[in-house]
Amino acid sequence: MTENFKDWLELDLEEMEATMVALGESKFRARQLADWIYKKGVFDFAEMTNFSLALREKLAEQTKIGMPNLYSLAESKRDPVKKALLELQDGEIIETVLMQYSYGNSVCVSTQVGCKMGCTFCATGQAGFKRNLTAGEMMAQVLQLRDQIDGTRISHLVLMGMGEPLDNYSEMIKFIKRANAAWGLGIGYRHISISTCGLIPQIRLLQKEDLPINLSISLHAPNDKLRSQIMPIAKRYPIDDLLKALRDYTDQTRRRLTFEYNLIDGVNDREKDALELAQKIKGMLAMVNLIPLNPIEGNNLRRSSKEKINKFAQILNDQGIETTIRREMGTDIDAACGQLRGKFL
Repeated sequence: MTENFKDWLELDLEEMEATMVALGESKFRARQLADWIYKKGVFDFAEMTNFSLALREKLAEQTKIGMPNLYSLAESKRDPVKKALLELQDGEIIETVLMQYSYGNSVCVSTQVGCKMGCTFCATGQAGFKRNLTAGEMMAQVLQLRDQIDGTRISHLVLMGMGEPLDNYSEMIKFIKRANAAWGLGIGYRHISISTCGLIPQIRLLQKEDLPINLSISLHAPNDKLRSQIMPIAKRYPIDDLLKALRDYTDQTRRRLTFEYNLIDGVNDREKDALELAQKIKGMLAMVNLIPLNPIEGNNLRRSSKEKINKFAQILNDQGIETTIRREMGTDIDAACGQLRGKFL
């Protein structure tokens, strides 16, 4: 009957306080418990030594800390990247990636089991969609990977793992607010990035939140005809409507956007594609991040040549669009952009 236990990872501080009071304890115990979980990385009530034995037993009998099972951990031989295969409480499988940089440690968080969006270049959607993750399941990914580096601080979060973050809006927002909270992970909003394929209603909701996060848009094409061939979402939200919503977003937040653009050989990597893209986004508070296509099973798409990638970047930069080329990391363990599947290896 543990499935009915209150899971502390699903609660904000006020809810934790209310739960402690309901257990007959003082509400300050909630902050002590949060400190054990989020600061010290302790998930076993028996190890929480500033609690009485009676309280520790009560917590173990009536509540839980819903950490996933670490099924496997793959480590890149080339890059400072680790990929965890995690088994959730109900047996579903997700993948989470840790990237270690000179400026800090970043976790790539999954927000869904599978994905509904069906982008042709992405492995996650090939198996379809199973369910949304809860805010606690998102948090557990970060805690689990922090544990793999002996509790070293996680400084950055990128919601670019399995799933479309804005398709799980309410749980995603809960998660990033708890990740930012001083009682939680204490990660600054400016160190939190969300990547979306462009769900316009949710972008407008995010605009109202007015959080100083980083928003990336998976664009991958300069027009609807081309975009709809590789991203079914383009049939629901035309590119001009999407760009209008994004202009409204930047007008209010004054936060620069990043347009992500997967370069696919012979599909969207022509000079005319670069010129059309430049015209579409010229004047926007935005930059472009070009992504050399990462290989996945199940499609015949090929990565553009290095020469084409460099030429595409040069055209955009010459048109006044700040453009970078994403550094390839973790492809040897299928941990790069578009490669997460969530399956046993």
